[in-house]
Amino acid sequence: MKFQRRALLAVPLAAPALAQSGPIRLVVGFPPGGSTDLVARMLQPGLSAILGHPVVVENRPGASGALGAQQVARAPADGNTWAVVFDTHAVNPFLIPNMGFDTKRDLTPICLIGIAPNLVMKHRSRPWGDFAALLAATRARPDTITYGTIGNGSLAHLAMSLAQANGNFKVVHVPYRGGGPLVTAAASAECDLYVATPTVFAAMLREGTVVALAATSAQRFAGLPQVPTLAELGVPGVDARAFWGVLGPANLPPAIRARMEAAVRDVLNQPEVRMRLTEQLGVEVLAGDGAAFGTFLDAQMEAWGRVVRENNIRPD
Repeated sequence: MKFQRRALLAVPLAAPALAQSGPIRLVVGFPPGGSTDLVARMLQPGLSAILGHPVVVENRPGASGALGAQQVARAPADGNTWAVVFDTHAVNPFLIPNMGFDTKRDLTPICLIGIAPNLVMKHRSRPWGDFAALLAATRARPDTITYGTIGNGSLAHLAMSLAQANGNFKVVHVPYRGGGPLVTAAASAECDLYVATPTVFAAMLREGTVVALAATSAQRFAGLPQVPTLAELGVPGVDARAFWGVLGPANLPPAIRARMEAAVRDVLNQPEVRMRLTEQLGVEVLAGDGAAFGTFLDAQMEAWGRVVRENNIRPD
């Protein structure tokens, strides 16, 4: 999906003042070391420079990112508190019936940072030379090959649920509590496969600790163009791309909302930040405005909510 890249809003930096008291908080609903944490920390120094206040990243892990989003949904709409969210944000409403907030009503989309495919990766110690060999092994021994993700109901989990249904194979899901724990598990080969974005696995992919067998997106991943998509490998109907974005509380004053949107998009358009996100983390930077992000979220919730229902997926 392409997003119109609008010119940055011309918002004077002097008004209104964000952070009336204390630092500006970027709340991340996952532990340190995961992709959302890494993305937030790349935004941090640039936002501080533009907004003229200290910006701190605050990790509030739990409930697949919902605890962090809840904190922002309940925060005053004064420009002090913002959320950096991952793809689980669009799935949580269908998995967690009592989140304590309404995803659409209680949060304001600010900026769609970017997207990336999930990759189906094997640990280098496993024998399969390609995805066809993996499929043959799963069909010969259903429910014996394991795959790890950042958590139950994550986009990686939903993509693999859809892939199994469409591709006639069965593997065992092993959920972890964020990208950091998943990478730690991969280092010791706890699972056979790992389904995640290249963001936190970049070093392991370069070193050959894990080997990418397939991409879950409709098109090949530009960072690893030799890796085929699931559709190319005979597993149709899967187009799962992770995303990262910034949200604020509901009822933000228009000037505060516009200023934060402009600041985030300004940071994302800085060549060094864009290069680090693209080349180091494998994120396709979109810098989509709040309206584009809201439309994107609606489409994601509709598509993946259907997968949750049809596959009877339950939270951890």
